[in-house]
Amino acid sequence: MKNSSISIKIERHMKKTEQIYGVKTTYITEGEGPDMILLHGWGQNKEMMQAIFDHYKDHYRVFAIDFPGFGESDNPPVAWGVPDYEAFLEDFIAVNQIQNPILIGHSFGCRVAIRYAAKNPKNVKKMCLTGAAGIRPKQSLESKIRVKIFKLGKWFLKLTGQTKKLEELQKNAGSEDYRNAQGIMRPTFVKVVNDDVTELLPLVKCPVLLVWGDLDTAAPLWMGQQMEKMMPDAGLAIFAGDDHWAYWHQADRFNRVLDIFLKETA
Repeated sequence: MKNSSISIKIERHMKKTEQIYGVKTTYITEGEGPDMILLHGWGQNKEMMQAIFDHYKDHYRVFAIDFPGFGESDNPPVAWGVPDYEAFLEDFIAVNQIQNPILIGHSFGCRVAIRYAAKNPKNVKKMCLTGAAGIRPKQSLESKIRVKIFKLGKWFLKLTGQTKKLEELQKNAGSEDYRNAQGIMRPTFVKVVNDDVTELLPLVKCPVLLVWGDLDTAAPLWMGQQMEKMMPDAGLAIFAGDDHWAYWHQADRFNRVLDIFLKETA
């Protein structure tokens, strides 16, 4: 009897690796009940969603994915944009026979969730988005000049065959996320950060909880405020004194706020 209970537990909490949208993908799943999918941010993996996973696995069928290019999943075969990651999520949902899921995303994961919810309004029960990326701020004049100088420098070094200097220029250019990206993930990053979901926000029909740290510099608070205004059924919870990682720094508080949202909109 003891052995059978152990085998049941192992069967309920499974790490799986499957071909999803043509990419070898690793994810974990556990529990029974309504479906919930956890979508991590750029440069992260499913481990960053562990506190949410553990909190809900006794009441939901929870999935935590390593997106292609992150964690234990393979890289995409070519440079992907957010629409490709959305198509990947559609395939993941189909493969696992997921019905009307609750989507919980952080940062980049929110881009994918928003695109999916806008495209499939009848197949998302609720969403929680924290530190959501997806609104492109207007480029300042200073930023435009910097980009212009960088492109001119790159063109000149290519033209004059200065390969080492070109490599050095590219190595030191861009954000930390861009510099950390390797191989196909570097052009993927460029596609992702240039994706703007603003026009899709009114198409998101499900109830949405937005959770934001007011000190977030990666996705400033005004982005959350704009999302709240543009989505038909959204509310914003602000974690004062915290940043882009508020959901992780204050995992217990985040889960309590999410509990209330899930009960109120049941």
